[in-house]
Amino acid sequence: MTGGLTRFNIVSLVLGFSFLYLPIVLLVAFSFNESRLVTVWGGFSTRWYGELFRNQQMIDAAWVTVRVGLVSATVATVLGTLAAVALVRFQRFRARMLFTGMVYAPLVMPEVITGLSLLLLFVSLDMDRGFWTITIAHVTLTMCFVTVVVQSRLLTFDRSLEEAALDLGATPLRAFLSVTLPLIAPAVAAGWMLAFTLSLDDLVIASFTSGPGATTLPMRIYSQARLGVSPEINAACTILIGVVAIAIVMASLATKRGLLVGRST
Repeated sequence: MTGGLTRFNIVSLVLGFSFLYLPIVLLVAFSFNESRLVTVWGGFSTRWYGELFRNQQMIDAAWVTVRVGLVSATVATVLGTLAAVALVRFQRFRARMLFTGMVYAPLVMPEVITGLSLLLLFVSLDMDRGFWTITIAHVTLTMCFVTVVVQSRLLTFDRSLEEAALDLGATPLRAFLSVTLPLIAPAVAAGWMLAFTLSLDDLVIASFTSGPGATTLPMRIYSQARLGVSPEINAACTILIGVVAIAIVMASLATKRGLLVGRST
């Protein structure tokens, strides 16, 4: 009976992971395909990566995506960290429930609704849609994820270390910057990398808030894929998968390190 259950679990895991990751493996494999036909293997080649780096539209879209990701992740990390501190350190204040709901709303809100709401906001403010509107939208999307990561670390933080700094004459701001922030830095870094990854991956919200001259890489890939998948798209997606995977691994390592530091303190 135990052996049967074990085999069933193994088969279930294999089928589940195959369903999730086999399409990604095929995409990566065919990005090294010599043939222009994406479904016919013509031999190993890296020619499409060379073609990709000579595609100026793709390069421009990638540059926009990276800039949006860097700026939005940094702003979201600052705001998300401050929101986490407010939620953990100030247990009772007016409109706390409203503040909590507003911070966490993007976690459960469908991206279509978030994107449409932001579009209506920018139109009502008569803002030209472009780089900064996409950045603001991504800050709105990713700040809540940073808050969740940093808040989980602050809940296990030993306040006596900060209180000791206060007893030695440090101001609350100096105590936070000198004691608290270094100890929660792994969680802050994990939040930043998570925000950066989400920004790189976003298509729906960017589609609502983008404008002329501000096309992100996911938007460019989607628009070209609608006309037919080319090996260049496979190469671009493979690079994007690699960047996202590296960011996720680094975020996981930073989170694990933060938990270890929290236990040691």
